[in-house]
Amino acid sequence: MVSVGGRSRPRLPTMIQYSGVMQTNPRPSAGSRSKILSWALWDWGSASFNAVIITFVFAPYLTKSVAATEEAGSTALGWSTAAAGLIIALVAPAAGTRADSGGRHKLWLGVHTGIVILTMFGLFFVRDSPEYLWVGLLLIAMGNVFFVFAEVSYNGIMVRITHPDNVGKVSGFGWGMGYAGGLVLLVILLVLVIQPEVGLFGAGDEGGLRFRVVAALSAVWFALFALPVLFTAPSAKASKPSGGHPIKAFIADYGALVRRLVRMWREEHQTLRFFIASAVFRDGLAAIFAFAGVLAAGSYGFSASEIIILGVAANVAAGAGAMIAGYFDDRLGPKPVIIVGLIVILIGGMPILFSDNPVVFWACALVLSFCVGPVQASSRSFLARITPTERAGENFGLYATTGRAVSFLGPAMFAVFISLLGFQRAGTLGILLVLFVGLILIIPVKPESPAKSMQAQTKR
Repeated sequence: MVSVGGRSRPRLPTMIQYSGVMQTNPRPSAGSRSKILSWALWDWGSASFNAVIITFVFAPYLTKSVAATEEAGSTALGWSTAAAGLIIALVAPAAGTRADSGGRHKLWLGVHTGIVILTMFGLFFVRDSPEYLWVGLLLIAMGNVFFVFAEVSYNGIMVRITHPDNVGKVSGFGWGMGYAGGLVLLVILLVLVIQPEVGLFGAGDEGGLRFRVVAALSAVWFALFALPVLFTAPSAKASKPSGGHPIKAFIADYGALVRRLVRMWREEHQTLRFFIASAVFRDGLAAIFAFAGVLAAGSYGFSASEIIILGVAANVAAGAGAMIAGYFDDRLGPKPVIIVGLIVILIGGMPILFSDNPVVFWACALVLSFCVGPVQASSRSFLARITPTERAGENFGLYATTGRAVSFLGPAMFAVFISLLGFQRAGTLGILLVLFVGLILIIPVKPESPAKSMQAQTKR
């Protein structure tokens, strides 16, 4: 088991060596093992939304069984997801700023997580008939929006339970727990609900009950594992009064955010470059998982059960990679982990272009998955290391926004290269190109210390 705990340390200024640059950083108290585990259990539980609802089970049910045609369902899902992404891009940064100013990351994590869980429960009422399609799409879109809002506060809490010596390990542990939770839940649902002729609670095919039960059980799973962090996460002092009319306060926060972006353009060049670079390569990483099942079915002839097994294996590989890489993150810094991970992904993805052998695809998929986890975890660690605790929500709100701002890149390049070269596996080249651009953008980025970042942010 990965050891991620540490002794409590006083909040004193400390000098840390990071990528060859000495930094002065007020060190937050190191989270105890129990606090870090409680925090990571949220990641474990949240996989029920990402792995089950979005990727492997419920969204495919919507497009194939609920929609009148699969094409119509896929198009509608794309539009609803795009609308959710637009809302996230517009609101997430200001929502993070509001959480920072009120010192209420734990409160907002609970509120937003609760809304996501309610949308998952709501999916139980989506029967396999076209008139239910937009109900399902609306609930999934709402879940997407509030899930990202919850992640902003969740990542903000991570900054408060770690210190510079273990933030990479903790971030990797959280990502690994997410992947592990996803695979455990997928296996449970596969055995108890999806595969049996009559599953748990009498779940069968009539009325789409099998998939509706999956949604309800996934909601229960998320609720159970989200509770610990809400009881154990440290509270933070408000950086400024949070009173006043909510709408006026939100507008004021957004105005402050715009001014901060202008200052970032002028003074925080490296942080801004990180946001841009990470947005590009994170979109490429998301595309890997988004289209792995499509390629497995279309180009390699995998059955539905084989695709779920592939998903389980991919989660195991990604989780193991994230946990292992956490040690290298703390020793070498997150940037080398990101660069090496992207290079291995680029090399490991190339054989898919030239081979239709399922064994080759399995090998490539596992290599890519093993590296996706470390790159994702170290990207979050990179931002945590350069973020003052007072700006955690704001920065992670920007992190969410920039990630969504270019979310069209991976899917668009996947489609473009299939059109240009005329075969489905060619879409892999489009995704690899996006990752290559992200690699080129991250190489020149140099970390800024939280002290320097805070000084630039407060400069008038």
